Amino acid sequence: MARPKRQHERRAQLVEIARQLVVERGVVALRLTDVAKRAGLSPASVLYYFSALSELLKEVQDQAVERFCSARAEVARQEKDPRRRLVAMIRSGLPTGQDDELCRLLYELGTVARRDPAYAARYLDLYQRQVALYLGILEAGSALGVFDLASDSETIARNLVVLEDGYGLHMLMAVATFDVPTAERLLLSYAATATRCDLDQVLSPEPTP
Repeated sequence: MARPKRQHERRAQLVEIARQLVVERGVVALRLTDVAKRAGLSPASVLYYFSALSELLKEVQDQAVERFCSARAEVARQEKDPRRRLVAMIRSGLPTGQDDELCRLLYELGTVARRDPAYAARYLDLYQRQVALYLGILEAGSALGVFDLASDSETIARNLVVLEDGYGLHMLMAVATFDVPTAERLLLSYAATATRCDLDQVLSPEPTP
């Protein structure tokens, strides 16, 4: 039996290899033998650390969701002005381009969520955490009088998350429907309408003294 430290290191190695393979090849074509080959192990050895490929991929998903949500929460913490926080949040939710590995990973694993309730539950958590971040920004801006919300804050927050997901998916297709500036502009347009706030002022460079 592997020692606890060694077992932890090997599990981490397998998770990293699985992450790389999902990004490179996609989740649909991935097989346990692919992970084992890159790790220099037999498939049976991989199953010593993870009972099935699905268990390994759930760990990959868990880490990807946590990284994505933590990064967005940090973006929100860095801005004090609700308007700037809203703009920064929108930018942080879109892929930076087709080479954005974290977003590609989340979208790839999302294909499994359509069939597996365990994966779907993790994506529901991802969605709810992002909605909560937007809710905090919208309600703070409303309380300060910088936002005049066109509908309830939860509806706007949900729409923003779903629009991000939709634009992001189109941006990562083999032939992208949107580039980053266009997707960002469309999202900011909706946000400005929904908050009745001129976000162009936030986007403009601050005057130098």
